[in-house]
Amino acid sequence: MKLNIMAKKIQIGPSFSEYAEKKLNQKLDKFFEDEAEAKITLAEQKGQIVTELTVRAGSMIYRAEQSAVDKNDALDLAIDKIIRKIRKNKTKLGKRIKESALSPDSFTDTVEEQTEYNVIRKKTFQLRPMSVDEAILQMNMLGHSFFLFLNGEDGAMNVVYRREDGNYAVLEPAAE
Repeated sequence: MKLNIMAKKIQIGPSFSEYAEKKLNQKLDKFFEDEAEAKITLAEQKGQIVTELTVRAGSMIYRAEQSAVDKNDALDLAIDKIIRKIRKNKTKLGKRIKESALSPDSFTDTVEEQTEYNVIRKKTFQLRPMSVDEAILQMNMLGHSFFLFLNGEDGAMNVVYRREDGNYAVLEPAAE
């Protein structure tokens, strides 16, 4: 697994890099092939270390964000969170991760499988071109945590959403 570590306003030493590589290989190698890429971003917020772990394997992206006082603890929590997500969705992810990772021995705890999603509402609405700022304003006025809109600059459908840290982000489609 390829590893990339970034730190924002925090110093990390080679010992953390070694620790991260060892932990990722130890816990995640059984799920992913060698071409998987992991990116760890560390930042300090309110006296805690926030660790964002993103693993790209093929066309799938697995992401977890955790915070703790110690960067090693935050990384461990993020790795465990990704493993829980994989276990919870193991039937849906079966063709995207290693076959050996799906053996019953690899799942020591039992996780209820959800085979169907209960869609309780379908909503249709008109998309009109607007700026990102207008979309954020509209989202806030509706009290939603995300908002789908037609970007007036490029004509593409975008999604704006509120992040856990209170900031906003925009999802834009990429051409393949």
